[in-house]
Amino acid sequence: MFRASLILSLTALVGALLAGCGGGRAGEKPTLTVLVASSLETALGEYDESFAGAEARGSFAGSDQLAAQIRQGAPADVFAAADTEYPAELHRAGLVGKPVVFAANELVVAVPAGSPIDSFADLARPGTKIVVGDASVPVGQYTRAVLARLPRGERAIAANVRSEEPEVSSVVAKLEQGAADAGFVYATDARAAGTRLATVAIPARLRPDVAYAAAVVSATGERAAARRYLEGLLRGKGAADLRRAGFLPPP
Repeated sequence: MFRASLILSLTALVGALLAGCGGGRAGEKPTLTVLVASSLETALGEYDESFAGAEARGSFAGSDQLAAQIRQGAPADVFAAADTEYPAELHRAGLVGKPVVFAANELVVAVPAGSPIDSFADLARPGTKIVVGDASVPVGQYTRAVLARLPRGERAIAANVRSEEPEVSSVVAKLEQGAADAGFVYATDARAAGTRLATVAIPARLRPDVAYAAAVVSATGERAAARRYLEGLLRGKGAADLRRAGFLPPP
């Protein structure tokens, strides 16, 4: 009787020790959900694959869509936007921590390879089909800043806008498909398209400042890992991946 009780006690003790060690799940990495603006997909996709200490999973879409997901309570740990306004708005609402600016970019005009358009003024030609981002996404907001600064002689450019897209990747797709003659995109997106697209510089007097900001989501359950992720964007592997993809250092 005593021996049987001893065996049961030892069995229970071993089970408790195994449970305390997490069984077979003890060595698993936590998952970090990162909501990322679509223009960052290549650079942060690489960063996610090499991020140490957690399994970083990127969800890529327009910054406006991602901000809406956070407002609706979608599970997330980090928000990386293609502007500073969306993170700032969420911070004021208490939904994310203090944003940090981690990269910059340049707005350019992209055209299909071999296009006769080789100057910004050429966009004013009658019949030119221009595609831009929707006003709700950063690339569309930056584009509208350019169009609002056009002098009288170049206002025909704004009149040639034929389509508005929900994210910058859709602008690039229309250009690659031949559905548009020109589009306003980030320099990094045109670079990623390789020889399929050429670029035309926007005059300095019209060019907007393009900055990217990120923040830790307030409801995260992985705060330490999320902070390390942001640190990597500023000074670590993430920063190196951004520079390699053509992004500029933060201003």
